[in-house]
Amino acid sequence: MKAKEGVLELLNQVLQSELTAMHQYLLHAALCKNWGYERLHDHFSHLANEEVRHSAGLMDHILYLNGAPDVGRLDTVAQGQDVGALFRTDLDFERDDVELLRKAIAHCAQVGDFTTRHLLEHMIKDSEEHVDWFEIRLRTIDQVGLERFLAEQIKQ
Repeated sequence: MKAKEGVLELLNQVLQSELTAMHQYLLHAALCKNWGYERLHDHFSHLANEEVRHSAGLMDHILYLNGAPDVGRLDTVAQGQDVGALFRTDLDFERDDVELLRKAIAHCAQVGDFTTRHLLEHMIKDSEEHVDWFEIRLRTIDQVGLERFLAEQIKQ
């Protein structure tokens, strides 16, 4: 199937974002494991796996549209010196991802590509859930303090 105007470019932008997120979450999982926060390690590993599934789906869809997935570019992978910094960088990243997905969804609706729009709508739901997860954790840290929050992250 031939892609509608501008769709492949947007899909490759979203793919770049998803691949970056995968690397970022893998790094954050490793950091949390190194710091001894097993629960956070498991959650970041789950997020990384979710981004792998999104990336694979995007690559399949780009190929379906007779395009070429651009897997050679990543945005800057953010690190942090502590859990709060990880959460803040990931929240900013997910908010940017939601905006990119909204732009892509609107474009797909405008050009009449409802199959791609449906794929992206599924992804934005996950990204909005990620935003919510990070917002809740940061609010919890504000309420109970970082030390108390982290004490709950050591073991499952």
